[in-house]
Amino acid sequence: MSTTDVPSYAPEWLELREGADAAARASGLLEPLLRHLKREDAGLVIRDLGCGTGSMGRWLAPRLNGPQHWILNDRDPALLELAAVRMPRTAADGSRVTVAAEPGEIGRLTAEDLAGTSLLTASALLDVLTRDEMDGLAKACARAECPALLALSVVGRVKLTPAEPLDAELAAAFNAHQRRNGLLGPDAVTAASEAFARQGATVRAHPSPWRLGADEAALTAEWLQGWVGAACEQRPGLASRAEAYLRRRLAACEAGQLQVVVHHSDLLALPRPAGGTS
Repeated sequence: MSTTDVPSYAPEWLELREGADAAARASGLLEPLLRHLKREDAGLVIRDLGCGTGSMGRWLAPRLNGPQHWILNDRDPALLELAAVRMPRTAADGSRVTVAAEPGEIGRLTAEDLAGTSLLTASALLDVLTRDEMDGLAKACARAECPALLALSVVGRVKLTPAEPLDAELAAAFNAHQRRNGLLGPDAVTAASEAFARQGATVRAHPSPWRLGADEAALTAEWLQGWVGAACEQRPGLASRAEAYLRRRLAACEAGQLQVVVHHSDLLALPRPAGGTS
C-alpha cells in the first residue's frame, strides 16, 4: 500500500480482538459466497490482503469445502510469519489447506495479480484505504472476475452504556481522525459498495458489530484508550475533559459496568462473469 499513514498493528492487539471479530463476522454472507464458489472445480485460491496474524484464515478456511491455497499478504514480515504458522491445514470436509506468504504493499493490486484467484478477502482494511485505492481494488476484482469478502470495516458509530455527554464529541473527533490524509475511514463501506457496483458487481453489506461487555473487559479497555487517544490527537482541545472521562470509563470497564457496541460492516462483492450476469 502506498499510503504512508496506514498503521502497523501489534500482534497483541490483533490477538486481543480476534474473539470479538469472530463473533461479529457476518456469517450470513457465506451462503451467497458458497453458491458462487461452486463454480470452482480445482480447489480454491484465496488471497488475504493485510492478513495480520491470519484471523480471517482461521475463521474462514474451516468453513469452506475442498482444497484451498491461501496467499497471505501483509507488509509486516513478522505478522506474515505468525499468520502462516497459525493457518488451519484442513478444510471443512478434511481437504488440504496450503499456505504461501507474500510480503509487500497492497494498495496497487491489479487484475494480473489476481489472475487465478478464487476469492479476495480482508479484515479491517477498507477504512485505511484512499478512494483511489478502493476504486483500483474494485476494478482489479472486476477484471479478474474475482469475488471479494471484505470484513469488519468501521462505519463511524459507537454506543457506550451508560452514556455520557462527551461520547458524541469523542466519536466525531475519532471519525475525523480516521478520515485524515484522504483515508476513507467510516465512509469506506459506502465507497466500496459504490465502487464495486460501478464495476457491475452484485454487492451485499451486512452489519458486523462488536458487542463488548464484562467478558471482553481487556479488549474494551484497550479499544477505549485507542479511541480516546485518536480523538484527542485530532482535537487537542478535548484532552482536559477526556482525561477524566477515560478514568471513569476504565474504572467502569474494570468493574464490569460498561457495555460498548462498535459498529462495523462486512461486504461481499460478486463479480458479473464475462458474457453473463451474476
